[in-house]
Amino acid sequence: MAALFSDEWMKQLMNAWNNEPEVKDKLAEIDFYSVITCGFKDEENPRGIFVVEKGECIRAGDWSESDPAPNWDMRADKKDWLKWVENGIGMMGMGTAFATGKLKFKVGDYKAIIKDPRMANPFVKSFGLMQQLDTDEVK
Repeated sequence: MAALFSDEWMKQLMNAWNNEPEVKDKLAEIDFYSVITCGFKDEENPRGIFVVEKGECIRAGDWSESDPAPNWDMRADKKDWLKWVENGIGMMGMGTAFATGKLKFKVGDYKAIIKDPRMANPFVKSFGLMQQLDTDEVK
C-alpha cells in the first residue's frame, strides 16, 4: 500500500489514468495539456504532481518547488480525500464538495471544467480511478 499523494501513489494513479480510455483518450481528443497538483487545505504546498500532455500523464510523483506552476491545484482535508478514495465521488458529489468548500481549487476554475462535458466526464472519472489504488493513511 502507498500513502495518499506519495510518489508511489501518484505513479499508480498515472498508470490507472493512462490505462483508462474514458480519461486519457477523451482528453487527448481535446488536446488537454495540464500540470495538476493536489494536497491538503491546511498546507501551503501541494503534495503530489501530475503532468498531462495531450491527455496522457507523462509524469507523476512528489511535488517539488522546481516543478512548473500548476494549471490546477486541488485541495481538501485528509478525511475527505480518504473518503473519496474509498467510496468514489460522482458529478453530484463533486458539485456538492465544491459548493460546500470541501474541495477547493487554489489554482484553476472548477466551473470551467463542469461547463464543458468533454472535460467534466474525464475529470469525474479520474477521481474514480483513486478507488483502484491501495491507499494507506497519510503520514
